[in-house]
Amino acid sequence: MKIIKNDTVLVVSGNYKGKKGKVLKVFPKENRVIVEGVNFIKRHTRPTQKNQQGGIIEKEAPIHISNLMVVCPKCDTPTRLGRKVLDDGKRIRTCRRCGEMLVSSN
Repeated sequence: MKIIKNDTVLVVSGNYKGKKGKVLKVFPKENRVIVEGVNFIKRHTRPTQKNQQGGIIEKEAPIHISNLMVVCPKCDTPTRLGRKVLDDGKRIRTCRRCGEMLVSSN
């Protein structure tokens, strides 16, 4: 799975096509991620100690990674990712368009 937390992604298909957002959470086993401001659902919640009000809450739902493309921070375009192995054996993700390294800021 090439998409990781804090990546900026673009939705390429579905109801939210064309929207950009930051990856908040990754579910590798299901091949899904939660993207900020994308794929909202409504949940009816009961009043609890944590949420005293209750009611209808809107929150982001997971979206499949096949509907997303990573946006390169340098060229600011959606791109596929490549991998390079450095001299010390460390693998890094690179932009296929401009060759820029995508560093993970976890």
